[in-house]
Amino acid sequence: MSSLTGSSNVENLSPQVLRQVAKEVAALAKTPLEGIKVYPNEEDITDIQASVEGPAGTPYAGGYFKVRLVLGKDFPRVPPKGYFLTKVFHPNVAANGEICVNTLKRDWKSDMGLKQLLLTIKCLLIYPNPESALNEEAGKLLLEQYEDYFTRAKMMTKIHAMSGKTNKESRCSDPCSSMAGSNSLGAGSKKHAGEKKLSAVDKRKKDKKKNLKRL
Repeated sequence: MSSLTGSSNVENLSPQVLRQVAKEVAALAKTPLEGIKVYPNEEDITDIQASVEGPAGTPYAGGYFKVRLVLGKDFPRVPPKGYFLTKVFHPNVAANGEICVNTLKRDWKSDMGLKQLLLTIKCLLIYPNPESALNEEAGKLLLEQYEDYFTRAKMMTKIHAMSGKTNKESRCSDPCSSMAGSNSLGAGSKKHAGEKKLSAVDKRKKDKKKNLKRL
């Protein structure tokens, strides 16, 4: 039984759909995606849980985030619900863990597999999108005060997602690159924040030189 939906939807899905889901879950468990580990739920195949490693170069690096995909009675016509079970400070994750990403909404296609969904969630940690923010505070900080956003997200990662494991750094390949194109605001805001950070550093260096000259 899923604690987020209240009941299992196994009896509401066709045997064909259940077989396909079971096949995908088994394949992902046998051959894991880089930085993603799926945990099959034998009691309820419609309740899919996985662990996602925080990508290097992000405030989530070093963390392991538990996520859940809940398949509703109208799946695959209707996209599953996605949740972070691990607390995370992210513009596209609500207080209850609900994930807001186009793949789980308007861009959903009935033939889209679980593999792509999980990769999309992982890539969301690299390319947050303040345009569809469920956490308005995180979205505002991402756009206006990136350093504060990074510090806050990193702190939350350290508190809630650090497991003490030391796995190799994960690298998100093509799926993340393609997502960057459709999520340019998130990536662009990070770049802009980085430029502001460099400008601040240069200013401090210039001020330091001026003070030395005065001496």
